[in-house]
Amino acid sequence: MVTRITAEFEYPELAEAALSRLRSSVKGVYSTSFVYDRISDKAERLSRGTMYSILPTAVTTHNYLTAVLDSPASKDIIPEPRRSRKTTVFIVCDGSSTHNICSILTAMGGSNIDSPQ
Repeated sequence: MVTRITAEFEYPELAEAALSRLRSSVKGVYSTSFVYDRISDKAERLSRGTMYSILPTAVTTHNYLTAVLDSPASKDIIPEPRRSRKTTVFIVCDGSSTHNICSILTAMGGSNIDSPQ
């Protein structure tokens, strides 16, 4: 009997490590995939960057004089749902290897494991 198991991980890197371990050590795994919010990668890059603010300082008759203020970006500028890198893993496998897969997922940091037992 073919079954589908789902689990959640905090980061995509943890999910990739768990899936590669499953594919190498458990027989009867037909396919594996995972899904996460790709915008969180962009948010992660933005949080390591620098913010530049242009401040008008004085107005003359011909042009504006401005100053540039740079500061390190913080995670506060990115809304909370976009910072989450929670990853959902999908595994299609043989029904006889369900217990082994669930124990490996738990050992590798998986949570909310949904499998037909």
